[in-house]
Amino acid sequence: MKELVLASQSPRRKELLEKIVPSFILDPADVDESIDNTKDLKEEIKRLAQKKAGAVLERHPNAVVIGSDTIVVIDQEVLGKPKDENDAKCMLRKLSGRAHEVMTGLCVMSNKKTFVDVSISKVTFANMTDEEIDAYIATKECDDKAGAYAIQGYGGKYIESIEGDYYTIMGLPLNMLYEEFKNIEEY
Repeated sequence: MKELVLASQSPRRKELLEKIVPSFILDPADVDESIDNTKDLKEEIKRLAQKKAGAVLERHPNAVVIGSDTIVVIDQEVLGKPKDENDAKCMLRKLSGRAHEVMTGLCVMSNKKTFVDVSISKVTFANMTDEEIDAYIATKECDDKAGAYAIQGYGGKYIESIEGDYYTIMGLPLNMLYEEFKNIEEY
């Protein structure tokens, strides 16, 4: 099998990919991750995943590269990674007591083939008091997370329900990737 490269520095994506393949290289893509809110968000997140994979493929031209990107969307507003604690507090207040979507774009790319898709999950938050929001922010878990929360960490206790792929919410849709890896010889 060809060399496999994950175009990410995310410890969560690394941990998830290890559930599918035993060996791969980490090589984060250094690309502009801006989203154009005036365009279709599904297409934008797919574009970003492909952009990341393409940038890393240039450094590993004989490899199979996995690119992925995740956004949190509520009322057509994209919630990225919070800039500071106040930004995190605003995001969590928006999510409190409501449902939102998490979109993860996935790209598997080689010099022979490219697969790009998006997985979408719906997440419903419980109502959070200001004290709960402050306590959660104090854990520092939300600092580097889209939407200012991590479902797999302390943030999980505020989740009432999910519809869709749990791993999409963590940042790498495992089943989608596993199904595509069944065609790995085409890469």
